[in-house]
Amino acid sequence: MSVLICGSLAYDNIMVFPERFKDHILPDKTHMLNVAFLVPELHRYFGGCAGNIAYSLKKLGGEPVPVASVGADFDDYARHLDRLGIRQDYVRVHDQLWTAQAYITTDLDDNQITAFHPGAMNENHHQVINADSGASFGIVAPDGKLAMLRHCKQFADARIPFIFDPGQGLPMFSGEELEQMIEHASWLTVNSYEWELLKKKTGLDRNEIAARLDGGMIITHGSEGSELYHNGENVRIPVVKADRIADPTGCGDAFRAGLLFGLERGWDPEIACRLGSLLGSIKIAHAGPQHHDFSPASIRSRYAEIFGDNLPSVA
Repeated sequence: MSVLICGSLAYDNIMVFPERFKDHILPDKTHMLNVAFLVPELHRYFGGCAGNIAYSLKKLGGEPVPVASVGADFDDYARHLDRLGIRQDYVRVHDQLWTAQAYITTDLDDNQITAFHPGAMNENHHQVINADSGASFGIVAPDGKLAMLRHCKQFADARIPFIFDPGQGLPMFSGEELEQMIEHASWLTVNSYEWELLKKKTGLDRNEIAARLDGGMIITHGSEGSELYHNGENVRIPVVKADRIADPTGCGDAFRAGLLFGLERGWDPEIACRLGSLLGSIKIAHAGPQHHDFSPASIRSRYAEIFGDNLPSVA
């Protein structure tokens, strides 16, 4: 069945700074920051959380359906989705607005500075999730604030299990709003920085948040792997060593695609997280969020080689 992916479809403009930010930013002058970075490399990619998750999920053999709002400049992206065979039933075009645009600068330590123009994304709250969608699972990824609030409630009302992934949208919400969305969700996934911010805003610890979720919580730690909180247990998920480090942009989305693929099929959450870890390692070896390539057969082979076990069969 299909998986609804609520979030952004965006153009990513990725610039590579061949030095380190820390060598150019004076800690005692951050209150009057005025710094420029020379970026000899500039690449423009198809991106956005919904697009990135859908890309990897489709390659796994899933049926992703992005739920996103885009602008008049979306034609190239639409053709890209057509080539991938990704449905656009829930992609709404706003002719008077631009598609969301991200401007990402990455340094030699894989630190990133990002500027993001939401454009048509801020209209995504007009999209409605209901039980007639035919979806068996979903995710609420970074999007317009009102869209995230509404879609979390709509998923819950439609009794469609979903992952709440606040990501870079987390600072927009109050602690009360975050608690409401967590109460609606089946699963929560955040990175380690987002976890610290979530904990500060809600005043809740890991056990308290995990107890409010039907499924559980995943905290990712980049090169240190991730943690799965499920059924009162804390399971460490190892990182999968990448063939090389090319670009971290979209690694979290690749992880979430693997997680979604497994959870939607009712797999053990630890297996779903391991699959996510494997996809993240494949993605980081390629520039751009949607340039990594694999087949379901190659994933099954690599999973067995790395973890010493076979992935469950796909019905």
